[in-house]
Amino acid sequence: MADITERPSVENFKEEVLRSYPPKIAKKRAKQIIINKVENQEEVPVIQANTRTIPGIITMRGCAYAGCKGVVLGPTRDILQITHGPVGCGFYSWLTRRNQTKPESLSDTNFMTYAMSTDLQEDEIIFGGEKKLRAAIDEAVALFHPRAIGIFATCPVGLIGDDVHAVARAMEEKYPDINIFGFSCEGYKGVSQSAGHHVANNKVFTDVVGLSDKAREGRFRVNILGEYNIGGDAFEIERIVADCGITLHSTFSGNSTYEEFSSAHTADLNVVMCHRSINYLAGMMETRYGIPWFKVNFVGAGATSKSLLKIANYFEDPALIKKTEEVIAREMEEVAKVRDDVKSRCQGKTAMLYVGGSRAHHYQDLLKEIGMTILSAGYEFAHRDDYEGRKIMSSIVVDADSRNIEELTVEPDPERYKPRVTPEERARREAEGFAFSDYRGMMPEMDNQTLVIDDCNHYELEELIDRYHPDLVCAGIKEKYVVQKHGIPMKQLHSYDYMGPFAGYRGAINFYREIDRLLNSNVFKFARAPWDENPQIHASYGFNG
Repeated sequence: MADITERPSVENFKEEVLRSYPPKIAKKRAKQIIINKVENQEEVPVIQANTRTIPGIITMRGCAYAGCKGVVLGPTRDILQITHGPVGCGFYSWLTRRNQTKPESLSDTNFMTYAMSTDLQEDEIIFGGEKKLRAAIDEAVALFHPRAIGIFATCPVGLIGDDVHAVARAMEEKYPDINIFGFSCEGYKGVSQSAGHHVANNKVFTDVVGLSDKAREGRFRVNILGEYNIGGDAFEIERIVADCGITLHSTFSGNSTYEEFSSAHTADLNVVMCHRSINYLAGMMETRYGIPWFKVNFVGAGATSKSLLKIANYFEDPALIKKTEEVIAREMEEVAKVRDDVKSRCQGKTAMLYVGGSRAHHYQDLLKEIGMTILSAGYEFAHRDDYEGRKIMSSIVVDADSRNIEELTVEPDPERYKPRVTPEERARREAEGFAFSDYRGMMPEMDNQTLVIDDCNHYELEELIDRYHPDLVCAGIKEKYVVQKHGIPMKQLHSYDYMGPFAGYRGAINFYREIDRLLNSNVFKFARAPWDENPQIHASYGFNG
């Protein structure tokens, strides 16, 4: 790992930022602002993650409801999704991530264009909203005749005690042909949207996966978990895996359908893109049905090639491996032309990434491919294993916030459990270096002396910008305009700023060109932040690290 020594001291940065906080807060943030040090290509410092955001700090995080409905279930086109709560919550989660879908015909069901909510008013908050929820389900059934309905609880619903699960059971008795299930994903459920991911994984596993044994025709059947088709990413991945001869059974949940979810247990392999949002489902499907899983990354041309080859090598089929190598060679020819051209103008530029899921990790590959250096990165809602790797999972302490989420007891299915890889085969392959059920984490692949910051807030981001003057910041919509007012290009990686795809080979080309356009535009030089002209009030606290 290379050392970044020519830049301002990261030790001084951490010390000065912590000095600005009250002592109790500084003590906590000190454990979440880490100076990376990679030893033996694996050992990294301990970071504190998945803890409550400090009240009053402007966080980059979202809520549990956003993680459940907006992230995991939102991209599914034929599960009718009803937000039980104020209309603002339903509108907030309605395609704000630009999840796309592609029905096979005009007659296919697609509910993604609708924002459905019970629109709770003051009367329902006082006297209860279950009656209104039942009426909403009646109306939805009459209008749309769906195969499945999901009900998503918001903060006021949890506070007043409405039982979305009881309503779901009652309405399912009324409409026995419709699968109706509820999600206890109140916004306050956990410390971030990560809690909502976990809630969504549990309910999809218990109430949807395994309901249909209709397997998709084809060989080498794979489920992709943790790909949400923002800006058309899943379409590009679908194109590539089909060219290789791999059968994509389902994607959780980009461009997905209820039928694909319900029969996902018939696939031969699960591969995981966004580790944090869906590793729970991968683990539970392995336990119940015997489907192995491993981590992949389709963001970055090099990472895409490695992931395709790993999938092909998993099946140990010479023809599949040969075809995959041919597809990679064909695609990389065009990628290399654009990459080398863009690299000539972006080489040596610097970037910072503060994004959710695995994106703060994955997109480093894309930026490095065009010669850029990563100064700092962090997640909005990660757990320690997302940073340090799954090898440390046994040392993670389960606190009160994590206990809010139901931990399912999963046993092998007595009829459907079929190990796709025998214990002996698995042991042999692992001895040969093939990794199952593993994720190395972000920090082992980052340079020494880079700053890793969990739950970075707006104050810390502005301090980073003032001190390090990065050429590019990648984050979410809440950070976008603050960064741009500093005169620095900002790439929004939650919904891609109305662009995409950025996954796969064509996505890599799109991303190279977009970053080239941003970094080599003069427009940001004319930005004048209002705080540059008006005085600011400064204060400090007596923290001694």
